[in-house]
Parts: sequence; structure tokens; C-alpha cells
Amino acid sequence: MDFLSQHIEALIFCAQKPIKLADIQSCLTEMFETEVPEKDIVKSLEGIMEKYNNDTFPFEVTKIGGGYQFLTKPAYQASIGILLKQQSKKRLSTSALETLSIIAYKQPVTKSEIEQIRGVNCDYSVQKLLEKELIEIKGKSDAVGRPLLYGSSERFMDYFGINDLKDLPSPRDFAPQENVNEVVEKENPTSDTE
Repeated sequence: MDFLSQHIEALIFCAQKPIKLADIQSCLTEMFETEVPEKDIVKSLEGIMEKYNNDTFPFEVTKIGGGYQFLTKPAYQASIGILLKQQSKKRLSTSALETLSIIAYKQPVTKSEIEQIRGVNCDYSVQKLLEKELIEIKGKSDAVGRPLLYGSSERFMDYFGINDLKDLPSPRDFAPQENVNEVVEKENPTSDTE
């Protein structure tokens, strides 16, 4: 493995969130005091990804959240599942997930708009999502009182393993299920004359 690849690996390893190609290039350019071509970085990244694709490693470099990050491989899901179960107190509540879903699909959105959709106060959920850095303040609305506008953060994409908001399932993918009685009637039509 070449010298450049080792520096790139170190940057990916030390980054607390997926590191973007531009950030890798910026760090390397400052370190080497000359611009490192993007094509050289991409070539090194491909080599690194191929290296960790080998079965001897329990982790790999994955492109996620618009950047690169070390992640464990699916084969180690059981042991990681135990760890995650033990850390389950950090999971999102149903109300937080509902609030986050509304923000992700409607962004930028005000708290009052979220509350209109959910039908309940969402102060606590919004606060928790801000603390977990899954949402961020995107500005202020032009509406009366200039309420804050909320949107998803880069950490949101990392948390859910997507690269872009376009990767979210379409709302039409969540078609409501037919009423059970309607299905039964379609399968067993009866006449009122019987």
C-alpha cells in the first residue's frame, strides 16, 4: 500500500463521522504543501476499500453519508446486536421517530407545523433530536413570530445509512393497507337477497 493510502486510512479512521472527499483532499494538500489530485485520492480509496473487502477483516471502508467511514461487516451483526441491545437506552422513542420523519420529509418545517401533523406537543422530541444532532436549525420562517425552521442534519444520513435525502423511501411506498372487512367482502361477495 502506498504512502498516500496510509494517510487516507488514518484520516478515515480518526474522523468521528464520514469524511468527505473534499475534506480528505484539503487535509492532504495542507500536509504535503501541494495540491493532491482528486483522481489520486479516489484511486487510493478504491485500493483501501478493496483491501478491507478481504474476509480477514471484520470491518470495511464504506461510502456513507456523503463520505467514507470504517464500518463493521454484516457477518458480525450478532455480536454488534448484543452491544446495541445493551446500549438501547440511547435509541429513539416512537415520538422522536415520528417527529424526525416529519422533519425529514417536510423540511424545512416549523415546530407548529410538526405539531399540527402529529396532533401533540413536540417540544421534548425536537429538543432530543437537536441534542442527538439528527436535526438542525435551518433558519427562520417568514411567518408571524418568525418561528425556527428545522431540517435533517448530516448526522441524520449517517444514522440511517443513506447518502442523500433522495434515498429515503417515497411516501407513496407506505400505502395504507385495505380494511380487513373490505378484503373479506371482495373475496366472498354476498347478496342482500339471501
